[in-house]
Amino acid sequence: MDKAPKTPVKIPEPPRGLKAIPWRLPIWLYRLKLGGVLGHRFLLLTHTGRVSGEPRQAVLEVIHYDEASNTHYVASGFGEKSQWYRNLMKTPQATIQIGSRQIPVTAERLSPEEAERILRIYREEHPKALKELSKLLGYPLDGTEENFVAFARALPVIAFRPR
Repeated sequence: MDKAPKTPVKIPEPPRGLKAIPWRLPIWLYRLKLGGVLGHRFLLLTHTGRVSGEPRQAVLEVIHYDEASNTHYVASGFGEKSQWYRNLMKTPQATIQIGSRQIPVTAERLSPEEAERILRIYREEHPKALKELSKLLGYPLDGTEENFVAFARALPVIAFRPR
């Protein structure tokens, strides 16, 4: 299973300028106190800018929630190039909001093995969403185990653990 994939996973660049607008629109749902319409599958992340030190926000899909530990897991679809990801790696203390509930958290990047385990759960619970995510990233899953492992290990997965 550790064989190199036939096609390496190439994580796309995050959208910039006007192309970034659709990615930023869900933040306004939370600002208008309508975050609940996104349900428990999305969260609003408030984190600290690594250069400015100012608060920054992003809405992210929750790929798994562990109720026992109250831990939320998200994947960085744009890999290590995402601004929110880079900010968290510098300052892991943040706040997440699910609906109207705010939770102070510490962000932790999972090992590739743990990321793969969490993405397997996501694949089992939300196969269509995973297929769409892989297409969006330009790396459609072909149904092979080798292909899935390469995809899962290329995406940084972050655990938000309550402080």
